Amino acid sequence: MEIREIMKSPVIAVFPDETVGKALEIMYRENINGMPVLDKDGNLVGIVVKADIYRFLIDPGHYKSCPVEWVMTKEVVKAYAHEDIKLVAKRLRERDVIALPVMEGDKVVGIVSIEDFVDHFIGISQ
Repeated sequence: MEIREIMKSPVIAVFPDETVGKALEIMYRENINGMPVLDKDGNLVGIVVKADIYRFLIDPGHYKSCPVEWVMTKEVVKAYAHEDIKLVAKRLRERDVIALPVMEGDKVVGIVSIEDFVDHFIGISQ
């Protein structure tokens, strides 16, 4: 089975200059734990997950004005749409991440998270 069969698409993404507050609002509204960070041309430049934001919020600061760029992970662990689901699950576990952007070439076409793997393995359809 290929990862494209369980990924979420279309991708909900955020830009590096949007605020952490806005990113968190989007995540809550869309019931997601993370999302790719794309530049204005749609290129992947990072990923931000709730855990990154929560770690940032431990220190009081600029929640409403801080850009996503300050908390995003820039070295993104990726999956490719044609990859086998088990290989991607293994990568997610080995790299200790909770979400992976799914790529076709250099374009983000979806995202897959721990919840997607659990849903798949227990038989909950997306």
